[in-house]
Amino acid sequence: MTVTADLPVSPAQRRSAELERQLAADPGRFRVLTGDRPTGALHLGHYFGTLHNRVRLQDLGVDVFVLIADYQVLTDRDVAERLTEHVEGLLLDYLAIGIDPARATVFNHSAVPALNQLMLPFLSLVSVAELGRNPTVKDEIAHSRQAAVSGLMYTYPVHQAADILFCKGNLVPVGQDQLPHLEITRTVARRFNERYGAVFPEPDALLSAAPLLLGTDATKMSKSRGNAIALGADADETARLIKGATTDAERHITYEPERRPGVSSLVLLAALCLDRDPSELAEEIGSGGASGLKRTVTDAVNTRMAPIRAGRVEYARDMEYVREVLRAGNERANAVAEATLREVRDAMGMFR
Repeated sequence: MTVTADLPVSPAQRRSAELERQLAADPGRFRVLTGDRPTGALHLGHYFGTLHNRVRLQDLGVDVFVLIADYQVLTDRDVAERLTEHVEGLLLDYLAIGIDPARATVFNHSAVPALNQLMLPFLSLVSVAELGRNPTVKDEIAHSRQAAVSGLMYTYPVHQAADILFCKGNLVPVGQDQLPHLEITRTVARRFNERYGAVFPEPDALLSAAPLLLGTDATKMSKSRGNAIALGADADETARLIKGATTDAERHITYEPERRPGVSSLVLLAALCLDRDPSELAEEIGSGGASGLKRTVTDAVNTRMAPIRAGRVEYARDMEYVREVLRAGNERANAVAEATLREVRDAMGMFR
């Protein structure tokens, strides 16, 4: 699907375009770190925003590390609730969408001690002021669920630096809003190399081109808002959620995201599922109105998600295999992290 717009191209977008050309020519030179916090079910926004791209990179031949960031659940929560359930849900979703444990490494924070030990020297490389003025941290603090902001909130970008640099990731798929976090990682890598010798790459940002999908209430799609369609939702639940989605009073369907956000997000969802242009699809639905739009969206989502749902059900029948995927991924991640930590200690001249 192609969506065009006459917008200025930023340096980050130009760099991403160049990286895509390099990926096509030599995918084996890249190692990607990406992942999710296990705070709830993954949904269609995740699928079209990040998950689908992970499978694409894996299939190109890129070495993909997928992190289940269980420690980072505590960034904006007092406790990590239903953690085992959420971790296993992520594993089922990853396998169902096509993440291949033979070609990608799936692991979780708490199982890789050496990764987390990297935070200590990394924290010495950034100032409190630098962390405090990070715009993403400011936004997360503003929306924090905690009565008081924890130290983990401030160190979150440095923890992410450890996530990326422990495996010497040199490419990180991000949205525009995550660029400040990645800049902290680049700063940590650069300062470590200047102070102790060349150990880490300065990772590049691969900007996501995924359009923004709104929730069924026409606001930001979120696990916590109850406005998302989970990857694990069945056909009936999907139909119910789409039937209740927010539209507007105009009968004729058009694709105008700024003027008609609810309608346009539904059109976009159907277009993504059908690999169609959203404007053309809206014109095709036309006078069918909201009911016609919702029928189109329901059919498109259920058709696109049917094999993923079937795969998820199949994997859920063998949870021992699913858990073994994580155990094997943790084993590889530990070996990589321990080797990096040894290299860091040697570079810093530490006794061991």
